[in-house]
Amino acid sequence: MAYLLLKYLHTVAAIATISGFTLRGYWMLTESDRLQHRMTRIAPHVIDSVLLLAGAAMLWMLHLNPFSQLWLLAKFAGLFVYILLGTIALRRGSTMQTRSIAFVGAIAVFAYIAGVAMVKSPLSWLKYFSA
Repeated sequence: MAYLLLKYLHTVAAIATISGFTLRGYWMLTESDRLQHRMTRIAPHVIDSVLLLAGAAMLWMLHLNPFSQLWLLAKFAGLFVYILLGTIALRRGSTMQTRSIAFVGAIAVFAYIAGVAMVKSPLSWLKYFSA
């Protein structure tokens, strides 16, 4: 029962994090002042902490070594790329074009990570198309 609760918490936090990222990306593209609001800067860290802690707790409960599971390594690699692209999109990109490309790339990487989580394969969504 505790595992199922953690799984739901992890899923809800993942939905919240991509929803918040998408909203902040929209604000970045429209050059909105809302991107500088205090809650806009704090909430993502809280949500992402819940996401990571729930994931770590599930690994611990299942006694999974993330370095021995290819799909988990793929999720962690994807997470690294997502964070890098997200940082470029919302903070570090020097031009609007760079930020926009990084924003779309980050969303695509997030979709890859979600696919890896759902099918438990580094192939992500491609697993459905391979025989």
